[in-house]
Amino acid sequence: MKSKLFRFVLVLFLVISFSGCTFIFQKGRRSDVERIKELTRQLNELGRARELLEERLQSEIEDKEVSLKMQEKGLVITVLGDVLYDSGKASIRSRSYSILDKVARVLKENVPLLNVGIEGHTDNVPIKFSGWKSNWELSSARALGVLHYLSDNAGVEPSRLAAIAYGEYRPVASNATKEGRQLNRRVEIVILPELTKRAKDEGVTAAYSQTKVK
Repeated sequence: MKSKLFRFVLVLFLVISFSGCTFIFQKGRRSDVERIKELTRQLNELGRARELLEERLQSEIEDKEVSLKMQEKGLVITVLGDVLYDSGKASIRSRSYSILDKVARVLKENVPLLNVGIEGHTDNVPIKFSGWKSNWELSSARALGVLHYLSDNAGVEPSRLAAIAYGEYRPVASNATKEGRQLNRRVEIVILPELTKRAKDEGVTAAYSQTKVK
């Protein structure tokens, strides 16, 4: 009994961490039990996907070209922009195709039902000679470049993919140093958990401000 309670609390914590949302669960409600089972399945899929990616991208991870991390938004695969692109460019380097191919294989074989977000990020150095209006345009073109590669070349279903450009506005390190700017120039491929909210007659309420477990 205690182990089941512990598992429930653990899964609930992970669900909230992944979704960024909060839910009010009613004790003993059948729809909530089903929801926990479904979310547990998705979390297991993401965990397995991470293991496979760590195995297949081992050399790239060791060289610090790629990193994997579970975040609130999902499983995040970060590829340094300097690995994917020449400075100020948005054409993917041929030597980085293998990285995207390995990611695509996991997307197709291991998490075929989950959507994928592709985020473009840059450092804060102003655009000067590359022809882009700003870092937003550059990050957008880079995110779309990865999206098109996954769809057109690697066979990932287009309906699963979406791209977004953050430009310089979501840094992960200080732009005051060369090393920090290098980390900020990146593309993040995010495997998104499918958090379907069921709030019909069952009384399961989704909210973005409070968490209550009754």
